[in-house]
Amino acid sequence: MKKPNHAGSGQIRIIGGQWRGRKLPVPDSPGLRPTTDRVRETLFNWLAPHMVDARCLDCFAGSGALGLEALSRYAGSATLLEMERHVAQQLQKNLATLNARNAQVVNTNSLTFLAGAGTPHDVVFIDPPFRKGLLEETLALLENNGWLADDALIYVESEVENGLPPVPAHWDLHREKVAGQVAYRLYHREAQGNNDAA
Repeated sequence: MKKPNHAGSGQIRIIGGQWRGRKLPVPDSPGLRPTTDRVRETLFNWLAPHMVDARCLDCFAGSGALGLEALSRYAGSATLLEMERHVAQQLQKNLATLNARNAQVVNTNSLTFLAGAGTPHDVVFIDPPFRKGLLEETLALLENNGWLADDALIYVESEVENGLPPVPAHWDLHREKVAGQVAYRLYHREAQGNNDAA
């Protein structure tokens, strides 16, 4: 029987920016489902006016499809959180292949990491493993622990069956689409106190 080649078991393709067309390996891992090219194209069209120099956080990096796409489109920095060691190691290799020096991979449980004091990010990607009940706590930790800049944009990918995620009141739904059983939404976090401005 042929031994599985984990290093080449799958690929993602960067679809825009400085690394457009580059293909990068993705290891086998249960539940790993890279955001499709079509969804990424739509998402990054939404984000286009905000991407250059943005401080990005990919909360469940997996294949790295979102964080690497952001870096390709000239994000200022990206932090990619990934719990599975072999997946995080492949992300490190892919960053090295691209010579992406403005990025870091953190091999960690995302909820544990986000429970600490945060630094503000302009664009945050939240695409957790489905049916694990991770979304609500992730949203609360981001909001309450200082991970979000004023006017941050937050991308949430979730199962259609679960309906709208429980976001804070000052997060406005900016864009929304459904593809099959997956809903993807972009929220705009309104800066607190903006209503008091003259």
